[in-house]
Amino acid sequence: MTSVVPGWTDFLDGLRDLPDRVLARLPADQQADPQIRQEAGRLALSAFVAAGIDALTSDPDHPVFLPQLSNYITIGQPNADTNYRSAKITAGGTYRLRGRRGSMNQAVIAETGPRPKQMEGSVNLGAPRPVHNLNALTLDAQGRYDVILSPARPEGYTGDWWRLDPTSNGLLVRLVGSEWGVELEPSLSIERLDSPASRPRPAAAVLEANLRSIAAAAGFIAPLLVDRPQKLHMDGVVNKLRAVDFSQMGGLKGQFYYEGAYDLQDDEALIIETTVPETYAYRSVILTNDLYETTDWYNNHSSLNGAQAQVDDDGILRIVVSARDPGVPNWLDTAGFSTGVIQGRWVDCSSEPVPTIRKLALADVRAALPASTPEVTPQERDQITRNRRAALQQRPLW
Repeated sequence: MTSVVPGWTDFLDGLRDLPDRVLARLPADQQADPQIRQEAGRLALSAFVAAGIDALTSDPDHPVFLPQLSNYITIGQPNADTNYRSAKITAGGTYRLRGRRGSMNQAVIAETGPRPKQMEGSVNLGAPRPVHNLNALTLDAQGRYDVILSPARPEGYTGDWWRLDPTSNGLLVRLVGSEWGVELEPSLSIERLDSPASRPRPAAAVLEANLRSIAAAAGFIAPLLVDRPQKLHMDGVVNKLRAVDFSQMGGLKGQFYYEGAYDLQDDEALIIETTVPETYAYRSVILTNDLYETTDWYNNHSSLNGAQAQVDDDGILRIVVSARDPGVPNWLDTAGFSTGVIQGRWVDCSSEPVPTIRKLALADVRAALPASTPEVTPQERDQITRNRRAALQQRPLW
């Protein structure tokens, strides 16, 4: 039966086979796995929710920064330390951003543009666009900033100004925190200055277009990267790491990435080892599942950043990856996923080391680490995980 609401039936039909499109990009054995089938359904739902929020709220003339990725919308492996928010803008418009700057490790706003036409198998999201740094703005006595973003500086305006690429139609905020519960989150508001402040009733054609956009947006993003773990396996990058270029896939300039697939039994472990750049602004290592979704970092010890993973006395950073707790501080919990992806990044770094990995029995981990490595008891781990969850839940997402 066709709905009397124009676009509604097409909206539903466009989403009907989305989980199947996700599964079609996976190996046959994973397609037949009942667990992965349901996880593909959850991923499709995650993409629908993200696209639905965008359709309900996107008004380039009256924008607002809203959550894009999180621990629950995990498409494309979001970084565990980053709060992502986005806003649609009108190309060529003039916008004012205001708020308190806070004290995050990184607080940057990247411009986004029209999505390039995709070729078969492509994940091209376009070349990097300008990135603006909240931490570089002038503050008043209350720690507040006020900046205008426009293609040309307004005549007579002498305050903080960022040049807006005249073809950009969106803004993506990344608020990156290393010391959870210590760093203060910025506050953000945005308004368009070259259009009326009031917002009239949206026209029926606009509402229909927004409704129709959901299936297309979800259909693009849900299957986009799910085959990346499989490709790492096909390339032989299993229990090893290699550098990766995300510059055409939404990665920020100044970030160096490395990644590789992992494959572990419950009684096995990996030890990641690397030197650390002499200088860097930020570092982290995260895990993903076989759909390239970031492993639940709210409820598991499955991500580590520069404030959480300490370098050993010999100058080497060592991190243990395993299904069972090895009782050491620098542990990444696979959280029930025997296979997945390890991804790390250095930001604004003086060198770009790619860590090495060695596989061993879990029982041999302690002997393979420096004697000075502290011990973490099960009781201590439980409290660490509870404190992680509390600190993350207290970070504002909206």
